[in-house]
Amino acid sequence: MTAAPHLQVRATAEPVDPIPTGAISRRMTETNLARATASPGKLQLWIEWSVLFIGVPVLMLAFLGQYSLFLTVWMLAAIAALLLWMTPGFQWGDLWRPISRRGWWTLLGFSAATLAVTLSTVLLLVPERLFELPLHRTGLWVMIMLLYPPVSAWPQELIFRTLFFERYGRLFPNAAVAIAVNGAAFAFGHLFFQNWVTIAMTGLAGAVIGWAYLYDRSLWLSWALHSLGGMIVFSSGLGIFFYHGVIGATP
Repeated sequence: MTAAPHLQVRATAEPVDPIPTGAISRRMTETNLARATASPGKLQLWIEWSVLFIGVPVLMLAFLGQYSLFLTVWMLAAIAALLLWMTPGFQWGDLWRPISRRGWWTLLGFSAATLAVTLSTVLLLVPERLFELPLHRTGLWVMIMLLYPPVSAWPQELIFRTLFFERYGRLFPNAAVAIAVNGAAFAFGHLFFQNWVTIAMTGLAGAVIGWAYLYDRSLWLSWALHSLGGMIVFSSGLGIFFYHGVIGATP
């Protein structure tokens, strides 16, 4: 493991490496500087990040059908937990930071926007699927509503939000870049679905959830956003593009 060089921060009126992207970037800069002296070197972090957010999705696509999707996600979540444990300055209590008032408004706006986008997409691409699960396969729909948040959304948020920003935030000190890369990584993580609807929607949703996480630093908020987004997708009929049983389907 490569040790990071010692950083000497001078007390000046101007911030070190100023980033003109607002309060989030200033907070990121302060956090990154505080952790830099004890954190692993950037080369090690880049290698880890590349393996997790580029290499793993490529392998999942290459070996599609030869592994359990949910088992893989939970194995990656366990690796994420180990890496967070190794991250200087990270506290496990940070995982349970409550949702702020602004976070609740974000949740409401995100849910409304997701509902509008998913309904429009269903009506445009697969109108015959509109509300298919709640109307015609109610038992399956109820099971998805109950299991999707803890079984799928939670481990994904631990990986794509908490691990991404708490361990690898140093690699993206500009907030706008961090949010864009996070959305792209989230979309790339769904590459194995092999359809543009899934990749486009996860990219957009990932960027919004990434922004929300940067503002609140709340896993509760990102988990709630992801969970509600997924529940709306599956309820509307768009879940046909997010179900691993129809991987490769084209609209």
